[in-house]
Amino acid sequence: MGLRLDQRPFSKVTVVFAALVLSLFNRVLVRTTGSTFNDAVHITAIVGESVVFNCQVEFPAEHPVPYVLQWEKKGLEIPIFIWYDNYPTHSGSGYEGRVARVSPDSPYGLASLNLTNIQESDQGWYACKVVFLNRSPTNKNGTWFHLDVHAPPRFVTIPGDVQYINVGDSIILNCQALGTPTPEIVWFKDATDVQPTSTVGIFNDGTELRISNIRIEDIGDYTCIARNGEGQISHTARVLIAGGAVIMSPPTNQTKLEGEKVEFTCGAKAMPGNVTVRWSREGAFVKSISSLETRVTIKKDGSMVINPVSADDSGQYLCEVSNGIGDPQSASAYLNVEYPAKVTFTPTVQYLPFRLAGVVQCYIKANPPLQYVTWTKDKRLLEPYQQKDIVIMNNGSLLFTRVNQNHQGRYTCTPYNAQGTQGSSGQMEVLVRKPPTFTVEPDNMYQRKISESVEMYCDAQEAEGTQKPKIQWQRRDGAPLPKGRHSIHGGNITIENLRKTDFGYYHCVASNEVATIVTTTHLVVEGTQPHSPYNVTANASETAVTLQWLPGYSGGPDYKQDYTIWYKEPGMTEWSRIPVTPSGSTQVTINRLTPDTTYEFQVVGKNALGDGMLSKVISIRTLAAVPLTVAKKTSPAPPVTELPPPPSDDVVDYSDLILPTESSGATLYPPVFRPKGPKPGPPRNLSITEVRNGFVISWQAPLERAHLVRYYVIHYKTDGIWRTLNKAQIRAEDTSYLVKSLVGGRTYYFRVVAYSLKSFENSEEIKFPVPARVKHKAITAGVVGGLLFFIVAIILSVCAVKICNKRKRRKHEKAYNMVACRITDARNGGQIPGTSQVPLKKSRSTRISSLSSGCNVVLNMVTRSRSSSFLDQDHDCVDGAQHEQRRLGRISRSADGRFVLTRGDSRSSSLSSSSDDGGFLSHPSFADRTRSPQQRPPPLLPSMPSMPMPPPSSSSLFYANEHWLDLTSPVLPSPSSHSSASKPLSVDDQYEFDPVFPVSPTPTDMMMMATRTPTTPSPSRSRTPTQLKKAKYENVEARLQAMKEEFYAYKRRQAEMARMGYVESAC
Repeated sequence: MGLRLDQRPFSKVTVVFAALVLSLFNRVLVRTTGSTFNDAVHITAIVGESVVFNCQVEFPAEHPVPYVLQWEKKGLEIPIFIWYDNYPTHSGSGYEGRVARVSPDSPYGLASLNLTNIQESDQGWYACKVVFLNRSPTNKNGTWFHLDVHAPPRFVTIPGDVQYINVGDSIILNCQALGTPTPEIVWFKDATDVQPTSTVGIFNDGTELRISNIRIEDIGDYTCIARNGEGQISHTARVLIAGGAVIMSPPTNQTKLEGEKVEFTCGAKAMPGNVTVRWSREGAFVKSISSLETRVTIKKDGSMVINPVSADDSGQYLCEVSNGIGDPQSASAYLNVEYPAKVTFTPTVQYLPFRLAGVVQCYIKANPPLQYVTWTKDKRLLEPYQQKDIVIMNNGSLLFTRVNQNHQGRYTCTPYNAQGTQGSSGQMEVLVRKPPTFTVEPDNMYQRKISESVEMYCDAQEAEGTQKPKIQWQRRDGAPLPKGRHSIHGGNITIENLRKTDFGYYHCVASNEVATIVTTTHLVVEGTQPHSPYNVTANASETAVTLQWLPGYSGGPDYKQDYTIWYKEPGMTEWSRIPVTPSGSTQVTINRLTPDTTYEFQVVGKNALGDGMLSKVISIRTLAAVPLTVAKKTSPAPPVTELPPPPSDDVVDYSDLILPTESSGATLYPPVFRPKGPKPGPPRNLSITEVRNGFVISWQAPLERAHLVRYYVIHYKTDGIWRTLNKAQIRAEDTSYLVKSLVGGRTYYFRVVAYSLKSFENSEEIKFPVPARVKHKAITAGVVGGLLFFIVAIILSVCAVKICNKRKRRKHEKAYNMVACRITDARNGGQIPGTSQVPLKKSRSTRISSLSSGCNVVLNMVTRSRSSSFLDQDHDCVDGAQHEQRRLGRISRSADGRFVLTRGDSRSSSLSSSSDDGGFLSHPSFADRTRSPQQRPPPLLPSMPSMPMPPPSSSSLFYANEHWLDLTSPVLPSPSSHSSASKPLSVDDQYEFDPVFPVSPTPTDMMMMATRTPTTPSPSRSRTPTQLKKAKYENVEARLQAMKEEFYAYKRRQAEMARMGYVESAC
């Protein structure tokens, strides 16, 4: 259904809506003439110009019909232009006022579109569409257009006109431009194109010019040019060396009279020149000082004007300039305002203490300083110089050395200086009154332990006619009283929970209008660390510094104080420490210091409670080193040769090297100065990881100069002192270290030090709190280890006891064998046992300890007789069974003084042993032994023809000759007469040898006698037993004489053997 022209026109909104709907409908049903982009019309335009899209309208059958014209742009949903006759047109967003249908009278087609003020965003594809109304939609008309928009370059980012930099800095100049086609950017420096170098580069398609490590030759004008086919633009940036503000005309000190005008200059220059000037006095901005606010002015050139000046304006004024580059520069000047001397305050009444010293004040202010003051009393001129008890003080006040009633009156003062005076003071009434007095004074000293309390008493009373004095407590050093721990009640002060800082002198001050009186007490706090040493002085030489100081309080009479010196070079972080010796000394000399070097020193005291406080730091510089001199010796005259000798200066005698000496004359050997090499880089990424068997400290090698690292050292601390963790050096290839144990619940600090050949560098410190469970593991391990050690100790103790008992048993067995296995048993046919004969411990009946000492002599004799035949035989003890059957006998002494052995059994109860056998054998025991006559040795003693010999069995003389034969010849039989004798006979019943000096011959005696000339055998050997028995009691004196000679011979043998190193057995 078509739209009739004669109908009433629709509203504007209705037509637009209908056109949009129709446009969307035709998007599907209508296709334009020329259905491909290949038939499109290409148009080129420049930004800002206008262009006409020429579109013809071909009516059906060439008859005009109503139509709707619309222009679309590819990429936009809504057409940019819609036209229908007699209705308002529609313009798309961004095209308002720039699109319009050309006039029908123009040479362009009826559907042509005029686009004005072209922009770069207008570039693209455009379609012209014509929709005929009241016609079939198959007939359509339109065409495609492509608009190319060209734009000259334009900058979107440019650098600043002036760039201020410092030498060595880096800078980036950014220059970005847009245009169609895309513009090309090039850089020029001072009309020359920039060529990339190691420090200059162009990046990001030429938009960035980067300059690193700027040098002086890099300073200049840099131009950025953006160009394309439509034109070019440029921008220039000037790179200058930045300079902070510099004061060119600093202020100077000035002196002005009160009321005059003063001006301080402060001219400055800078690059850039945006200089800011700030004036201040004593740290306060002059505009913020109320007394100067209305009288001060700061000019544009930085000058400050004060008009007029007053007496209070005197002081130091500071001018500070800055342009934002570098540190601000400053300069100061002093303003001295002079004025006549004047009295600033006049009290109406002043008091003087009776019979004490007192002062009448005159409050004066003067610049220049006060020259003199005149005083009047009761309107009469006072001449203080003519009175012995009045003195004018430097500040103009009157000092009365001893006040009396005559000093009471009305006083005035008039001050003078170089500028004159501003007048006298008003009248001051001076009254003489009695001062307050102390009624209770504190003790001279209070001694308390730390953490205890102390109460110090003080009170005062006023004189008649005066006010009650006010009592206050103060510390003599000016420090405040302990806050929260002291209380004052009346005149008494109580300090609780005493601390080390409470030590010192305290003043009790009582004051009223007449006078102020003071009393002092000393509070000593005992049981603390030492106080700081003070009055530290130093005396330096080239390589040594001597320190002296006064000791601080040691902490109490029970504590001894030692000292330690801390010193370092300025700028160093770690202090070196040297203990002072001898103990308690207050002077020390530190040697081996570097000449011409400043050192800082501190002294700290130490007692049993720990280190005290450090003294104040004292700095001293060692003296410059004295150049070493070398004495040169002249070489002796060389012999005549063809070649000339070397010059004498080449011969240097280094033995004459002169070194500096101390005051005592001792040589000072300066330290060897080793140059420090390049430092390695610091180790990095230090970390600690807990593992099963401890903690692993790991790090990474330095980023810089890692090749210089020779080894690593790990430091740790839990307090303020660093300690070395690893015992040996850690190789440079290793970057981890295992710590097997750390104390649980404690916080550690670690650092790794990388050492090069001559220097080192520390890593950053890390903090590592050890978990508390590690401590529990350590405790458990310690308990288990202790239990295991205790068990092992018990086992070892038991083993030791067993071994000791075994050795003791063996020792007893050996002694027992030597006692039980006797020579007499061998002669009596004793058997050699095969087992040990030591009795059991509990078998006390078999103990023979009483016989052990008696047989030690036998043992010694047997061991010395290496040539004896019985040593080749086994002579062990009787076995246990046999020993149990035959009990040991009891040794007793008979009436004749001989030892008798009584057997335990009935068989030997009636028998006794002779003293010749040692008391261990009974006579019947010889019946079982046989002896060959051929084995009998020759007699050992010379024959005595005049003395009849007793029978060999009973005579002690014969036993002395024959006993050794019994020992060495056990097979010889004993005489048969012994079996019938009940008691052995002796030469004399009243004589018996001392057992200490036995007469039995020893192997040594036999060897000595063997060397002698043989003598004729004694005739007594041929006598019969009857003859011997008959002559038994004949010639007693001869027998006694023979016994004495035998005794004397025995003594001679003993002496001779003692000289030869032998000892004859007493057994």
